[in-house]
Amino acid sequence: MARTVVTHITDDLDGSKDAEEVRFALQGVEYSIDLSKKNRAALEKALQPYIEAGSKTSGRRAAGRRKSTSDITRRDLKDVRAWAKKQGLDVSDRGRIPTPILEQYDNR
Repeated sequence: MARTVVTHITDDLDGSKDAEEVRFALQGVEYSIDLSKKNRAALEKALQPYIEAGSKTSGRRAAGRRKSTSDITRRDLKDVRAWAKKQGLDVSDRGRIPTPILEQYDNR
């Protein structure tokens, strides 16, 4: 038995046919929406003054900035290790502290 699957992408705003995915980011949050050519043009027109006045970034991660280990002083790392051990988390006495442990410490 042969089967043909046809996927029709419709505009998320008005349900019109032949939409395409459009991605954009705002305040570190990335969005995706399916838009027809007409609605994509409307979005681009609305954003144009902001795009022209803004600066293009590297396009890497759109999410908010995470603290890196370089943001934490050596003395702080001792505090992080002591806290992690009190929490029963597996952390070595030397070397890199895993990011999830650093995030838990920052969010405590």
